[in-house]
Amino acid sequence: MSGAVLALIRHGEYHQASDTPSAQQPWPLTSAGESQARALAGELQELMDAYQWTPADQIITSTLLRAHQTGQIVSQHWPVPANLKAFEDLSERNLGSANNLSITQIQSVLEADPRVSAWPSDWKSNSTFRLPLPGAESLMDAGRRVAGRLKSLNRMFAANTLVPVIGHGAAFRHAAYQLGVLEFDEIQRLSMFHAKPVCLQCAPSGVWTVVAGAWKVRASEMELMDSPCD
Repeated sequence: MSGAVLALIRHGEYHQASDTPSAQQPWPLTSAGESQARALAGELQELMDAYQWTPADQIITSTLLRAHQTGQIVSQHWPVPANLKAFEDLSERNLGSANNLSITQIQSVLEADPRVSAWPSDWKSNSTFRLPLPGAESLMDAGRRVAGRLKSLNRMFAANTLVPVIGHGAAFRHAAYQLGVLEFDEIQRLSMFHAKPVCLQCAPSGVWTVVAGAWKVRASEMELMDSPCD
């Protein structure tokens, strides 16, 4: 018997500030993001019908507003009454004291700090680099904590129960690497569509696999090299 089916879902489109790499932004969904969330509810129902999965009585989200709103809209169309439950450890990478600063501001902070001698040019998308600032995480740090939460959720729900888990693309991809679902070079080559599920299931052997849905393949080398947080 396999475990629960965790539908990893990147939130709908939101009012993201430009030139700002932090994914801790507090802004809500756009009207397009709300439409994406409504369409997501229908797609999840189609998956349950096709695979005979049972709907969970909870919809899981990160604590960020855009994830909560996406989950709230899905809950309005969910086939059974479901509570929204939010976990801070499903949030995207934390940039610590640089949260919600612009790229220019962050680089100015680093240049002004005599303790910082150099940083990689691809620091925004580099999986292992952590800004040398209080509270900052690397993308891999974020992936580890998200993977830990996914393992916990897998134990919480019965086999073949579809559990929507609404969070953030970069953290989900790095978590998928931690779970053995993606190879390291696929983390940057792939992304996630807004409000589209990638469904993972864990076999009794402990092996995680994608059982439905698909990752987004990045369209260009520039998008791959300079990918922002999601």
